[in-house]
Amino acid sequence: MSMRRVLCFLLCCWPLLGMAETGSLFGASGGTLFQPADGAGAVAGGASLFAGASSGGLFAPIVRGPGPALHGDAVTRLRYVIGQAESPRDGYDAVQHGARIRPSKPPTHMTLAEIFAWIEATPGQPHAIGRYQFIPDTLARVTRQVGARPNDRFTPALQDRLADVLLADAGFPAFMAGELSEEKFMNNLAAIWAGLPASNGRSKYHGVAGNRATVTLAYFQAEIAKIRPG
Repeated sequence: MSMRRVLCFLLCCWPLLGMAETGSLFGASGGTLFQPADGAGAVAGGASLFAGASSGGLFAPIVRGPGPALHGDAVTRLRYVIGQAESPRDGYDAVQHGARIRPSKPPTHMTLAEIFAWIEATPGQPHAIGRYQFIPDTLARVTRQVGARPNDRFTPALQDRLADVLLADAGFPAFMAGELSEEKFMNNLAAIWAGLPASNGRSKYHGVAGNRATVTLAYFQAEIAKIRPG
């Protein structure tokens, strides 16, 4: 596919990419909206799982910028914990293990246009990608929110910026301000990342499309306790 065709596709269809795969938050087919499977989640219409967010086209009137200002040891540790749950082996170059047709090069060497071209060209399979296992609809939303462009490379730094949008959705700033309980924050995170356990010790999507918590509740609680304010 020529780059001109890829860019044309993105401009016309970017907000619809997540709908190309049936499923839900984390679906077995890469998942988008209704059947959980591995990946970082969003809800219908491109809205945030825990906070309202505008949907719309690539040039919809949204606030563009560097994303939420999440800095310091706490967010670095939290990103690490999520990476351990979602992509402990391949990290930023992870591709969902169920993808039969993988990208032609490591994700960190791909542009966003190339990633979405791969998604378009390989329907009917999982497409969760990167350290934080972004699924198509979520990837489209968070890239819009941080102002990323099709020719931007899917670097570790960009992936971190995109993940920070989801951390903010889960209530990270409120948690650090002492306004959100530890249990609620952990459950919010578990509702976004299927590899994290909810407060009952199991993935929120346990048994759906083979999902399970990939780290223990004790580990998760201990790590959250390290960043707890005060």
